[in-house]
Amino acid sequence: MEQDQTDRVGRRLAAIVAADIAGYSRLMGLDEVGTARALREHRKVTDALVAKHGGRLVKTTGDGVLLEFPSVVDAVECAVAVQVVMAQRNESIPQDRRMLFRIGINLGDILIEGDDILGDGVNVAARLEGIAEPGGICVSSSTYEQVRDKVSVDFTDLGRQSLKNIARPIHAYAVNFGANTEKDLPRLSLAPHLSIVVLPFANIGGDPDQDYFADGVTENLTTDLSRISGAFVIARNTAFTFKGKAVDVKKLGRELNVRYVLEGSVQRASTRLRVNVQLIDAETGNHLWAERFDKPVADLFDTQDEIVSRLANALDAQFVAAEARRAARSPHPEAMDLVFQGKACLNRGLTPENLERARRFFQQALAVDSDCVEALVGTAWIHHQAANVLFSDSRMAAETSVLKALSLAPNHAEANRILGFIEIFTNRIAQGIARCERALVLDRNLATAHGSIAVANYFIGRCAETEAHIREALRLSPSDVAVYLWLFTVGVAKLWNGADAEAAAWLRRSIEANRNYPNSHFYLVAALAHLGELGAANAAARAGLELNPSFTISRFRASAACNHPAYLAGRERTYEGLRMAGVPEG
Repeated sequence: MEQDQTDRVGRRLAAIVAADIAGYSRLMGLDEVGTARALREHRKVTDALVAKHGGRLVKTTGDGVLLEFPSVVDAVECAVAVQVVMAQRNESIPQDRRMLFRIGINLGDILIEGDDILGDGVNVAARLEGIAEPGGICVSSSTYEQVRDKVSVDFTDLGRQSLKNIARPIHAYAVNFGANTEKDLPRLSLAPHLSIVVLPFANIGGDPDQDYFADGVTENLTTDLSRISGAFVIARNTAFTFKGKAVDVKKLGRELNVRYVLEGSVQRASTRLRVNVQLIDAETGNHLWAERFDKPVADLFDTQDEIVSRLANALDAQFVAAEARRAARSPHPEAMDLVFQGKACLNRGLTPENLERARRFFQQALAVDSDCVEALVGTAWIHHQAANVLFSDSRMAAETSVLKALSLAPNHAEANRILGFIEIFTNRIAQGIARCERALVLDRNLATAHGSIAVANYFIGRCAETEAHIREALRLSPSDVAVYLWLFTVGVAKLWNGADAEAAAWLRRSIEANRNYPNSHFYLVAALAHLGELGAANAAARAGLELNPSFTISRFRASAACNHPAYLAGRERTYEGLRMAGVPEG
């Protein structure tokens, strides 16, 4: 009879870490609820460090933990990082209330029983923890011999130690935390990805009547940023406790466990309103991004809504860039580290090269975590773009990827939007529009959803509605990486509606925004040909063929995405213009 996995027993050499809190019973006696809450908050940070170093939690024992690591170097580096960050977190806490970990590390033989580990290798780590100083680390000689030239710390030889219930004395070493330890270690971001606090905006003008406007911007921005997928935004009630106070950004970041701080000001002068914002790295105190909005005041609430919407979209892109820079420095990238690097590639422009770089990052992320929603969504978007730009047969792969993402996260706004866009391009236009409208319910600032609905409208001959949605997308995100696609969309709608001069103007704006998108050039060819400007049409055709040498009318015809009569008529008008300009038939 086959033995159950949990009954199997084996042995292996392993790096074991045992840790507990010095004086935990005393701390619980002083403040039971507060101590338990503080431990939970500290554990969020230390658990993230363990995961970064590839550690596995074997079990918890009250205030203690037992961990296993793939290598003893990882184990010691993780322990050092834990003690460094705990020292930082304890800085503002009274001496008698500080939580100080004691850590013991051993490299030794262990007995494996199901998910548990036993034996002398484990026992030695536990006993070394017992002789470690509060806030310190004690390691066995087997550990020391493996790491002494590989970790940026010094060791003190403690000699042979007789440990309880261990048959033979163990040669032990203490890890020394010198003044340069923190500086020498790679700086690790322990706060969650996309974690931010929006500090109350300052009312510079001093008019108390403007306080409500400044507070409204703060509250609405807090709400809208929380809609960004994966964002962790500190609640307004906590943020408003800092109103009117001078803030040490780095200290605030440690206290709230956030990576970013957003601060700003509002100033009104007569009929104009000025809003300044700064995004700050809470770890270093460096300013990452700043923006100023200077607008005439018509309706204050409309102005507030526009400012908040633009800020939310701009900050989304800034977050991606900042997280990608962090991820590039990480020696142990997580799935989301790789995702942000992929997104950063897409934000540099949707060129074939950037699409391929992004695809590789998303695939690496899925190799780390096959259920990583953001990597699945990114992969779906790349497949869909490849179908649009390169006329590849990849929409089925796009739909498969995004459906898996939605099975894991049904309320993911961008995943809903991408699925809707795929449906629009596969003869399910009404379904696709409804899906994109749901995406806007989930995130009212999702400018790309307006762009997708605009495409659906020109597919079915609604040129005016196409332009209205594109203008809303541009209002929400005027610096978006997709601006050239939105301008292109109106250009095509105008072309198909017979407004060739307007079409040419919109398509030229699209080319100015991104000269490397071949479709803008080819549709401009058609518009100019219908205007009788064959010389300019031929020049546009040459530019398009330089970008996509394999383009032919027959290949373009094969990429048709819809069978609606208005769509088919528009495409025929495009084919006619391309022929007039001498584009190869194929």
